[in-house]
Amino acid sequence: MNFLTKPLHAAAIAAIGLAVLGGNAWAQVPASLGERQAARVDNRQDRQSERITQGVESGQITAREQVRLERQQRHVNRLERRTEADGHVTAREAVRVEHAQDRASRRILRNKHDRQLRG
Repeated sequence: MNFLTKPLHAAAIAAIGLAVLGGNAWAQVPASLGERQAARVDNRQDRQSERITQGVESGQITAREQVRLERQQRHVNRLERRTEADGHVTAREAVRVEHAQDRASRRILRNKHDRQLRG
């Protein structure tokens, strides 16, 4: 190999490596809208639960606020289960779940920053 073909050879190996890695990442993406929506909802629910836990641990969320926030999280979980029950999630159902999560997120934010401290 001469000095002109070495960069081409290295570029070809890099391209093949990226194609293999990219193919693996593509294979893990959920196929249907319902699966993608379920994954998004689950991830967001996990993040919101972590925000509540962090707020309780830091004292930003009182015990009463925690009960209300967790009740709202359960409501979103039930709503998600009902939308997925028939095996098909419509766009309207997905929007409804997302709006419920938006409301829960705003309530978490308000409770964490309302200057009430756990006693």
